[in-house]
Amino acid sequence: MAEKKVSFLVILPPLIFAALAAVFYIGMQREDPDALPSTRIGQTAPVITDVALGQNLAVTPALFETGEVTVVNFWASWCPPCRAEHPVLLDMQKEGIRLVGINFKDTAEDALEYLEDEENPFLAIAFDPRGRSAIDWGVTAPPETFIISKEGIVLYRIAGPLVGANYDQRFRPELDKALAE
Repeated sequence: MAEKKVSFLVILPPLIFAALAAVFYIGMQREDPDALPSTRIGQTAPVITDVALGQNLAVTPALFETGEVTVVNFWASWCPPCRAEHPVLLDMQKEGIRLVGINFKDTAEDALEYLEDEENPFLAIAFDPRGRSAIDWGVTAPPETFIISKEGIVLYRIAGPLVGANYDQRFRPELDKALAE
C-alpha cells in the first residue's frame, strides 16, 4: 500500500492562524494596551516652534521655566477627538492649570475660527502647520497631551482625547501627582 504524503500547503494555514492568535493573545495581556511608550518621559521638554497662532502668545522655553506644572496639548481644528476633549481643557483652564497648545497640520484661519467659536483654553499657542514640533515630541496623531514638571521635564504623555476614563483614571491622577510635588 502506497504511503500518502501530506502537502505542506495543507498545514500552512493552521500554523499561520495559531501564530497570529498567539501574537494577539500576548498583546492583550499587556498592562495598558492603549499606551504607546514615549521616549520623552524623564527628558527636558523639546523645543517648540516659536511661531504663534494669530495674536496668541508664542510658546517659548521661558514658559517651562516658571516653576509651575504645564500641560502641553497637541490639537487641530479638523480633529474630532480634539473637539471632544475641548470642554475638559476649558475646565482645566478654569481650575488654573497652565495649558499650552500646539496647533499642527492645520490652517491658521481654521484654528483661529475654531477657538473663536469654542473659546481658547490656552495660555500660549504655537502654530506648526507642517508638524515639525510634533515630530520632535514624538506625537503620532492629535490629540496628544503631555505633563511638564516645574523643572521643565516631561513627566507623562497620553495619546487620545482627555474624556471619560482616559481623563479620570489615567491623565488626572498623573496631573494631580505632578501638581502636588
